[in-house]
Amino acid sequence: MTKGTPAKIAVVGSGWRAEFFIRLALMLPDEFELVGILLRDPLKAEAIAHKWHVPTFLSISELLSSVKPDFAIVAVPREINPELVVELVSNKVRVLCETPPAADLDGLRKLWQEVGHTKLVQVAEQYLLLPGHAARLSAVDSGAIGTPTSVQVSSTHDYHAVSIMRGFLKAGFGPATVSSSQFVAPLVDPLIRDAWNPDQSEKSAKTTLATIDFGNGRSGLYDFTDNQWHNQLRHRRIVIRGSSGEIVDNDLIALRSPTAIVESKFMRYQLGHDLNLDGHDTEHISLNGEVIYQNPFVGHRLMDEEIAIATLMRKTAAWAMDAGPEPYSLAEASQDFLISMAIGESLKTGAPVQTAVESWAK
Repeated sequence: MTKGTPAKIAVVGSGWRAEFFIRLALMLPDEFELVGILLRDPLKAEAIAHKWHVPTFLSISELLSSVKPDFAIVAVPREINPELVVELVSNKVRVLCETPPAADLDGLRKLWQEVGHTKLVQVAEQYLLLPGHAARLSAVDSGAIGTPTSVQVSSTHDYHAVSIMRGFLKAGFGPATVSSSQFVAPLVDPLIRDAWNPDQSEKSAKTTLATIDFGNGRSGLYDFTDNQWHNQLRHRRIVIRGSSGEIVDNDLIALRSPTAIVESKFMRYQLGHDLNLDGHDTEHISLNGEVIYQNPFVGHRLMDEEIAIATLMRKTAAWAMDAGPEPYSLAEASQDFLISMAIGESLKTGAPVQTAVESWAK
């Protein structure tokens, strides 16, 4: 591939998550050429071709007989994800697959055994690419709070929350000890995925709390309430503690000299407010007067989730064309899933669960 040539991508699937990738690919034609969408249902394929004006295919062999993409995005239910990933990899196609890569640990281990050695599979874990988290990670990696020691996440669930913890802590693939509890309490749920909920009565909602000991003095606290992604009655919170300070959401406190503790804020510069006529857009995030994160897609009016997914697609394209590192490997995603499954197992047994060192750790 020559510099400036758009990456050829194919999307497998047509659901809610697949449409994020489709929309962004079509929005960024200088970076991506959407060469096809693969579906197994002929009627759905016809409807999708009409909706997006993109070629559709009914099988991987049909797709590859027409064009070989630089990478394929597999956004299908976890139960059928492995078989599609294996078939693509067997045809030497690089893959970006949705989370989680498999339905359970047995499926995950089998998938790793079949494709892990190829290093052709990345996973679409985008949370640390969200502007706020990316800015916090930049600050932590710069040493702003010393050695990171613990992360508390209350915003998203399962493997996503684990990926945030492991990313800030650089926790690696060692054994982890997980202890979980669950509580039920009434909660109004005013929003569903993309609309107001007409039923705003109190309903029972489960809150799962879990502690995760990653070893070497590193720990995580998992706190998730049903539908917390969309329920605006519950704040999204993150706490990152280090040896010489901590970050709580957009606030940072740190030791700057033997006799000085300082406080500062992560400040988002947002276009389109007041008399700024540049359109509603995130431009950058600063800390202590210095820009530590810049939106790479200014001008496209993307929400944070879209910025993160587009960034992941860009990183995947660079990796697929041997111009950049792995964006988020199957090994990393497998470790996230392993620990998230331990959260559920601890809930079932009422006892701590220790994860093993798996084959992907090697």
